[in-house]
Amino acid sequence: MWSTINNFLVSIDNFVWGIPLMALILVGGILLTVRMGGMQFKRLPLAFKYMFEKEEDGEGEVTSFAALCTALSATIGTGNIVGVATAVMAGGPGAIFWLIVAACFGMATKYAEGFLAVKYRKVDKDGHSLGGPFYYIERGMGEKWKPLAKMFAFFGVCVGLFGIGTFSQVNGISSAVQNFFDPKNAHAITIPFVGTYSIAIVITSIVLTICVAGVLLGGLKRIAQVSEVIVPFMAATYIICVVLLIVTNISKVPEAVSIIVQGAFNPSAITGGAIGSMIIVMQKGIARGIFSNEAGLGSAPIAAAAAKTKEPVRQGLVSMTGTFIDTIVICTMTGISIVLTGAWKVKGLEGVQVTTYAFAHGLPFPSRVASFLLMLCLVFFAFTTILGWDYYSERCLEYLVGNKKIALKIFRYAYILCVFAGPYMTVEAVWTIADIFNGLMAIPNMIAIYALNGEVVAETKAYFAKMVRARKLSPAEE
Repeated sequence: MWSTINNFLVSIDNFVWGIPLMALILVGGILLTVRMGGMQFKRLPLAFKYMFEKEEDGEGEVTSFAALCTALSATIGTGNIVGVATAVMAGGPGAIFWLIVAACFGMATKYAEGFLAVKYRKVDKDGHSLGGPFYYIERGMGEKWKPLAKMFAFFGVCVGLFGIGTFSQVNGISSAVQNFFDPKNAHAITIPFVGTYSIAIVITSIVLTICVAGVLLGGLKRIAQVSEVIVPFMAATYIICVVLLIVTNISKVPEAVSIIVQGAFNPSAITGGAIGSMIIVMQKGIARGIFSNEAGLGSAPIAAAAAKTKEPVRQGLVSMTGTFIDTIVICTMTGISIVLTGAWKVKGLEGVQVTTYAFAHGLPFPSRVASFLLMLCLVFFAFTTILGWDYYSERCLEYLVGNKKIALKIFRYAYILCVFAGPYMTVEAVWTIADIFNGLMAIPNMIAIYALNGEVVAETKAYFAKMVRARKLSPAEE
């Protein structure tokens, strides 16, 4: 039964994530990059400066940094650890190259999303903010495009409930916990009508559900407060571990980079023909990159719309740093670790087991300690992603049904229920479902990015021209 379902889902996934959608997202990023003169690279230092500066008298619910942390809480998740491993195992090391390419252009897309989110958001008298693709489609493109906005919101709810927000994250956490505490499934129990599972998975699902419920029932401000603490801590911890791994094996880095680049254009030369064509490698890398940083999906602007700011350009710059941190830094480091330790060549490994192998064989610690560190990072990464995506999907639902407290409360409990069910889904099905909903969500958002890119480019150029005239930028920032 599961085999039939998986095959059906894979067929849908291959259709959704075909060349047309990849081209739609990549070309959109390339178009913005060209029209804004590579702004995502030139203005990156300024973007990091704005990230920590508080803007006075800005409308919104949380600071720009808190909005970024909320967005990063949703993007830095299992995609950075499990997702990269899945891409490499399915497409070969070359997938990492295309993951980075997608991120470089995705920074321009993420900038546009953050810009449009603030420009077209709706802020109530009580300071409650609601914005994102559904509003910049409706307000920017016009009322006749409202069905497209509703389509995005519907897919956003589905991604939260059945994709990035719940199943894939919880499955990643439970797999990591079982891999550490009960790798041979020696302590299993049978759950009626569900199946036989390790007791580690059962306990994890219960504890995780309780923790998620404790935060989500506190609303956006509690999610932002938790994210501001956990996101910087977890990102720093993981980066330190991977940097140590790379430095310890520094002599192998040039070969790993060579394998990644060669595998991007000639995968059969690296994999011996076991993986497939260059198109498959591109597909896996780009899809996994988008899954990780969500550039083009339209999720991050939902959080950006809540930022206390008056200036769309500032928030656009802050938003694009999320793609840089998430993919160009964290995912790339994960990919290099997997390649230089040879984890991608070990048969029989799946998902988190691949990255666990890399940590266990690459870090200068006992394998048990290395595995524990990875498990800890993954748990924190996935936990915050669960929180962030509840916020995203609730905002999508709010756009569809209005600010109806009962509907939102029912959704929140349904979301918590999906968190509880996540560990009992198969790994392959989980990631395939997430990919499908990602693709469907990206389509209406990218249509809006294309339609409104002229506004983004014109107002961005006008902003920097004004800043130069007012001498508010240093010579290095001009």
